[in-house]
Amino acid sequence: MILACINRGDVEAAQCLLPLVYEELRKLAASKMAAEPVGHSLYATELVHEAFLRLVDVEHPQVWNSRGHFYAAAAESMRRILVERARRKGRVRHGGDFQQVSVNLSDVETPGPSEELIALDEALSKLEQRDGTAAELVQLRYFTGLTMSDAAEMLNISLRSANRSWAFAKAWLRREMA
Repeated sequence: MILACINRGDVEAAQCLLPLVYEELRKLAASKMAAEPVGHSLYATELVHEAFLRLVDVEHPQVWNSRGHFYAAAAESMRRILVERARRKGRVRHGGDFQQVSVNLSDVETPGPSEELIALDEALSKLEQRDGTAAELVQLRYFTGLTMSDAAEMLNISLRSANRSWAFAKAWLRREMA
């Protein structure tokens, strides 16, 4: 019901939704941020807030058919935010290929998952063209941390189909990113 009110542009409904989904989104964001290199400038709370603001933007309302659709949109939003940050960080103006080196040379960091995240995003875009369900499944599992059964429920597919799609997606992405 709250999602329907937000779809109609009700700002108060958007304010009511955040407390209901905040903890779950924060846990998901925290799991994604744990994979980021030390010293990154984005925290899980910021990721949740930025993703939530994109989801409930009353000037550009989105329509959600279900709870699963909302969480899929949240996963996509978090994915885009992380990829945008990784790409921005790779630009010369924002440090480009330079690495921050501490005084102690033994503490020099190796390139972090930013490059991997960009490669995953590109591979996911290609996978989406080949098998949209598998791509959505990867997003729900990787970017929101849902279990296989929860992701299958969100996608309205059987657990067995989800397991097959997951196996295919992992193999396809591994080959594509190699």
